[in-house]
Order: sequence, then C-alpha cells, then structure tokens
Amino acid sequence: MNRRDFAKLAAALGTAHALLPQNSMANETPAAAATKESADVHHQDAMERYASLTSGDKVVIGMVLYPGMFLQDLVGPLAVFESLMNRDIHLLWKDKSFVGNEGPKQTALIPVRPTTTFAECPEKLDVLFVPGGVPGTLTMMEDQEVLKFLARQGATARFVTSVCTGSLVLGAAGLLKGYKATSHWATHDVLTELGAIPTKGRVVVDRNRITGGGVTAGIDFGLTLAALLRSEDYAKAIQLYLEYDPAPPFDSGSPEKAPAVVNQFLGDMFAGLRETAFATARRAGKLI
Repeated sequence: MNRRDFAKLAAALGTAHALLPQNSMANETPAAAATKESADVHHQDAMERYASLTSGDKVVIGMVLYPGMFLQDLVGPLAVFESLMNRDIHLLWKDKSFVGNEGPKQTALIPVRPTTTFAECPEKLDVLFVPGGVPGTLTMMEDQEVLKFLARQGATARFVTSVCTGSLVLGAAGLLKGYKATSHWATHDVLTELGAIPTKGRVVVDRNRITGGGVTAGIDFGLTLAALLRSEDYAKAIQLYLEYDPAPPFDSGSPEKAPAVVNQFLGDMFAGLRETAFATARRAGKLI
C-alpha cells in the first residue's frame, strides 16, 4: 500500500489520538517526538485505527495524456487520486516520450512523462480518465489509435471519466452515446453531435460515466469520484488535506454569472474554436 503518499492526511486524522494518554508518544516532549520516525509511528497507528475509512480494494487508474492537453485538467484530479490509499496510477500515452504542447513552435513549460504505454495498460481499469485542452482535443477526436484504445478500455472500465473538453474525446470514441455529460461551457452543446445528452453541472454522473466541467472543475470531479471509490468521509478528508475551500475574488466563473462584456469577449474569441469543434464532432459522429 502506498502509505507514505498519504502520510500528511493520515497524520491529520490521527492528531486527536496522538494527545491521548494511551499513546506512547504522549509523554514525550515536542522536540523528542518531532522526528521522521515518530511521524511514521503516528502514521502507521492512524492507518490501523482508521482502516474502515481508508481501506478498500486496490484502485487502478488510467489517465490519458496527449499533446496540447490543458495541464490543470490533469493535475487537479491527479492531486485527489494521489491522496487515495492503495491505488495504482498510470499516465498513459502511445509511448513514453515527454508530452507537451501540440505545436512544435510552442515551448512545453511543464512537459509530462507518461508512465505506461497504451500497449502496457492493464486490461481492466477502475477509472479511465481523459483531460481536455484545445487544440489537442480536436486532434485526439480524430486520432484512430487513441479512439480505439479508449473504446477498448472504456468497454470494461468501472468508471469512464473526463474533465473539460475531454468529454468530446470520449464521445468521439463512442463512449457517451445516450449518456448525460458535460464539458467546458464553450463546447457544451457540441456533445449532441456525439450522441451524448448535454447536461449542465459542475460534475455530471450518469451511471458509470462521470464528466467534469471546464478546467477547475477537475478537483470537484476528483472528490466526487473519490467518494464513489472509497467513501464520502474519505473524500471530505481529502478535501481538507488539499485545503480545497475556494473563495474566488470574482463571481464570473460561468456564462450565467459573467458580465456581458466578458461573455462577448470570450464568445468572439471562441467562435472559430466552436465551429471547428462542431465540424470535428460531426465527422467523428458519423464513424461511431
């Protein structure tokens, strides 16, 4: 079990117990107790006492990477998934070369190295996940190697999931036909062309399909999924561990809330993208 990955959360859960007399560390001075070894003792003790909260079968998670993905779409859910006990996380791509921006003239500021190729991917995943990111999403919607991999894995995965425009890639692979789903607000209605039922929501759950809205919804998505994989209390503990308590300086995070000038600006900026997304989705829709 990947216990050290969850040490900070476990220590937080075990703080109250650490103050009880029966704990052998209780009578030590703070200086004596504050060592890596003592922290590990607290951690192991907490794992035993909170086994009902943190235990469960190993969860196998596959997160697809691709050139041009939006990094926050990946790292938001990844931060949550890494907080799960007893899990394997596979960062998936065709090969193990660094994945960055799609255009060769663009500098990949934070490239990501895949851990697992499509060919090496476990046969059955608990979670199959696709991030968003344009224009990379549009390319993936017509990449037959990617679509075949998703269709094969999606047929047996416990949960088929995405964040942002990643739902368009799932849809192009034929995995959202007849399912309610969401996407980034700019491409939300494009889902119709892929047989999905566009549904507004920060996170939309329809049977084993779980889709998150744009970019920052990835953390909400991750916590929703963590509750299904483990328990609601565990998901709440992860939320506290990550200190996910958003208080944005502006209330402009959706078209319904944003002022007219902001909606007009982004609407004009995304007009070409929407046209391309619809055209790509129509082509993909004819093939699924």
